[in-house]
Parts: sequence; C-alpha cells; structure tokens
Amino acid sequence: MSASVKVAVVGASGYSGAELLRLLLRHPNAELVAVTSRSLAGKALSKEFPRFRGVGVADSLTFTAPDAAALKAAGAEIAFLAVPHGVASEYAKPLLELGLKVIDLSADFRLRSAALYEEFYGHAHPAPELLDEAVYALPEVRAEQIKSARLIACPGCYPTSILLPLIPLLKAGLLADSPLSVASMSGASGAGRKESIPLLFCEVQNSVRSYSVPLHRHLSEIGQELAIAAGREVKLSFVPHLMPTHSGICTTIFAQLKPGATVEQVGSALHTAYDAQPFVRLLGVNQSPDTKNVTGTNFVDIGWSYDARAGQLILMSAEDNIGKGASGQAVQNMNLICGFEATAGLLYV
Repeated sequence: MSASVKVAVVGASGYSGAELLRLLLRHPNAELVAVTSRSLAGKALSKEFPRFRGVGVADSLTFTAPDAAALKAAGAEIAFLAVPHGVASEYAKPLLELGLKVIDLSADFRLRSAALYEEFYGHAHPAPELLDEAVYALPEVRAEQIKSARLIACPGCYPTSILLPLIPLLKAGLLADSPLSVASMSGASGAGRKESIPLLFCEVQNSVRSYSVPLHRHLSEIGQELAIAAGREVKLSFVPHLMPTHSGICTTIFAQLKPGATVEQVGSALHTAYDAQPFVRLLGVNQSPDTKNVTGTNFVDIGWSYDARAGQLILMSAEDNIGKGASGQAVQNMNLICGFEATAGLLYV
C-alpha cells in the first residue's frame, strides 16, 4: 500500500471504537474517511465525542449507518470492525467481496473450528467458510502472515495477556505437561459499553469479583493458540475477575517447569522472543507489572518469578484491555499490513 491508507471504523460508538478513533485521528499514515454506528447515524462525530473536537477530520465526519457499499464509495481500503461477535461476520463478508481488508476486533474469526465457536458462543458460526482464511493476529507471533492477510482476527484482551508470556516458553519446551492456572483481573470496560446492572458504578466500586467460571469464552482461543505453540493439548484453568477500574488487565499465571528447566532459561526465552518487539516490555525476575503503567498505551509489561517452596513458575503481565488488548493491537496490525513503522500512531503515553 501507499504511504497513507484510507480507513473506516464500523461500530465506532463503543469503548473499542472510541479508542480506535483516538488512535486513527492522530495516526500519521491513516486517513479516517467513515465512521458508522446504528444508534448514532446522522450525528456529528465531534458532537458525540467532544474530546475529538479540533482533532484531524473529527469536526467534518458524521456517523452513518453501516453499509459496505457506502464505505467502499467513501474510499476506505481497510475497515475496522468494532462490533459484537455474531455481528462482525455480517459486515466482513460484503467488505471482503468489495476488495477491502478487514481488521476484526470481535471473536468471529479467532477460532479455526466452527464447532468450537458454537460450543463457546452458543450459536452456529455465521461465516464458517472464512475461518480458514482468517489470521489470528498476535503481531509478535504472526507478523509475516498478518502482512499478507486480508482478514485479520485480533486476539481478545485476556488472551493477549496470557499468550504473550506463555507462547515462547511452550515453543522452547520449558513447561511441564501439568495444567496451567491463570487468574486475570480486568477493568469494567472489558464488558463493553452497554446498560447492565452488574456494571453500574455503585455495583463495581469497592468490589472485586470473579465471573464466567469455569468456562469464559476466551478460554477457547487461549487453548487453541497454546496448543499450536506447544504442539500438544495444553490444559488450563482460567478465572477472570472484574475490578473497579475503567480499564487495564492484570494477569498471573502459575505453571510447572519441566525437570531440568531453570528460571534463567525462562528469561532467555522471553528475551529472545521479545527484545526486538517494541510493545513488549520485559521487567525481569521478581518484577510485578502494574496496570497504571500500561493504561492508555499499547504496551504489555511482563515479569516472572520462581517459587522454590511450591515448585511454581509465576508469570505476570499487565496491559490495557482496550489498548493492547483491542484497539491498539488492531492499529499495530494495520501498520504491519501497510508496511508502516511498527510504532506509527501508537507511542502516545
């Protein structure tokens, strides 16, 4: 592609959509040409999101109803889909047929198996014929595939925080076959921008609670990607928690090292995998990541430790669930597709 690309955001009224707008309006190589929202159609972008007044083209854009032909007519070359699972496929198919590339933030194209999708999401996959083509787009793991893809499936927020610490260790054969245990905490924005009594301020404040136990939907893609990395099935217990903040994810993983493997080898594997990656910050041994250092950014911070008394390897990560866990990673993937600098539009802190 050229030195700039014309982009559209489908579903720009939610938290991930708004974060995409923030990043794309200031991106040096992206021209935002269309924003869609069923609920906001006909309304001015900068009026609905006053924070964008005077930023780029925000004052001249108006929300439209989502329509593939209209996005093509607006000149869009890439469409970001920031809509719920089950809905993204509705737009992906016609957009692909019109020659646009699609970067999907939903779960519709993350799984390789339509049966697994139905098991975890409760309905048949709406476009199973596209699953073989879609690339599960973790940039630090599949950069070359992402560059040539036309259908990008951005990983979920929890999976990103779990997969990045584990994949290098599984590829290096450092972990035992025993089940992994993961506890993650997320800010309330992870549930999306919707009316829900459990997400009201008075319900969330001064409270931390687990939910979706024992089968959170993200477990499906986590298991899929860990199995690919390890070359075997990887058993995993995953317990997500809601914490009283707007955004951020803090993840702690407990694993067993293979006999003879050392914590030094763990550090070496992580450094080999990520020293050249601009958005993975390795904090080192016995260093605990903090969500306050990653919120509003595309960084993921990773630390690790070894509890000799319990014989447990402890991996820790922190990220912004709507940044590296969603919209920031989507823009990072756009940069790969278009051949832009990896960090273009993403180094705001």
